[in-house]
Amino acid sequence: MTIHTTIEPFRIKTVEPLRMTTRGERERILAKAGHNLFNVRADDVLIDLLTDSGTSAMSARQWAGLVDGDESYAGARSFYRFEKAVKDLTGLKHIIPTHQGRAAEKILFAILGGPGKIIPNNTHFDTTRANIEVSGAEAADLPVKEALIPSLVKDFKGNMDMASLERLLKQKGPEQVPLVMMTVTNNSCAGQPVSMGCIRRVSELCRSYKIPFFIDACRFAENAWFVKTREPGCRGRSVLQLAQERFSYADGCTMSGKKDGLVNIGGFLAVNDDELARKARNILIVTEGFPTYGGLAGRDLEAFAQGLAEVVDENYLRYRIRSIEYVVEKLDAAGVPVFKPAGGHAVYLDATAFLPQVPPHEFPGQALACALYLEGGIRSCEIGSVMFGRTDPRTGAFQPAMLELVRLAIPRRVYTQSHMDYVIECVCEVFAKRDAIRGVRFVQEPPLLMHFTAMFEPIP
Repeated sequence: MTIHTTIEPFRIKTVEPLRMTTRGERERILAKAGHNLFNVRADDVLIDLLTDSGTSAMSARQWAGLVDGDESYAGARSFYRFEKAVKDLTGLKHIIPTHQGRAAEKILFAILGGPGKIIPNNTHFDTTRANIEVSGAEAADLPVKEALIPSLVKDFKGNMDMASLERLLKQKGPEQVPLVMMTVTNNSCAGQPVSMGCIRRVSELCRSYKIPFFIDACRFAENAWFVKTREPGCRGRSVLQLAQERFSYADGCTMSGKKDGLVNIGGFLAVNDDELARKARNILIVTEGFPTYGGLAGRDLEAFAQGLAEVVDENYLRYRIRSIEYVVEKLDAAGVPVFKPAGGHAVYLDATAFLPQVPPHEFPGQALACALYLEGGIRSCEIGSVMFGRTDPRTGAFQPAMLELVRLAIPRRVYTQSHMDYVIECVCEVFAKRDAIRGVRFVQEPPLLMHFTAMFEPIP
């Protein structure tokens, strides 16, 4: 007999109760939060799909590591275990721990960014873009054209447009392009994977121009699973081997361990260049802590090292990716516009197609996210013109984002299939009522990373 059901490859050992709310309660909560789900208390959320960052459930061995953590200020054994785990994975020479991924980005771009510089990526995510722009540099997104068509089913829609990259490097050169980045998987483009072939071509092009190549590796294992299952010639290789090959093409990487590190806090910057590492550690000491803890407790480093070992388990990854596919398939069958094919860490709703009556400047993704919360207590995240839209300072014209999406980010090892079935039902219910949904407008618009703290009101 052939078994087709994919089960969670773990047993649940500890549970946390969820609070049920009424529609009336949620209306009051959302109004008080300024129609921004980041401002909603977690206790007022039933299914929390705001982010997969730091929201994972840790394993028994990770919890055991918390007890064994060495809290020495300098030279703790937990750091050396962590350092070995990262070196074994990446092959990179210098491992610099940070409290999370954006701290690694801050250090990197403080050194290599600056006015007049431009840093290309397949697509920058929010904190990456913000840290680049704070340095005075420009963040350039170079996705493949297929990434901008949510309904198109094609492998590796997270790739970088090679022609655009080569044109940029030819025009600007190493004097203006201090590094090239690749985000795997491509979060802003619906968690779509990046092929090994694309990584290899970008690396070769960078080396021909003598420009460092960096990987944003926060979802390295999920990306490696897609490479294993989709890319010709890779099926017979392990996820770990494929991840190691990908890192071999890079001069460095940043990582938020709060994703594929399977931890609630932690990140790192890893580089081969000795001088860059020296400068990075100097900034680290001022901003994060001593180089052998970097803003983390020893117990955090222990849990992080163990998480890197667990995340490449292929039974876990099979379940993880299949869980996302399951939701996408059910919603697609119901006619709900979703980004296809399924990505690695989240389900992305196509807010433009979902709410065609709401124009970009009225933020359809934000309106849809609010509607999902009102319907079923589900917290999601807008990835569209609230997060990436801009107002031209010269003309005052609004420049919308490339895509208007709502991300349902699935925390790792947290929710079961029945939770996902509930999410599917709620999304379908909102879809049935979609004609009644109106847009939102700013009441308070912060100048940087506005989606975290902005306040909105519905448009009558």
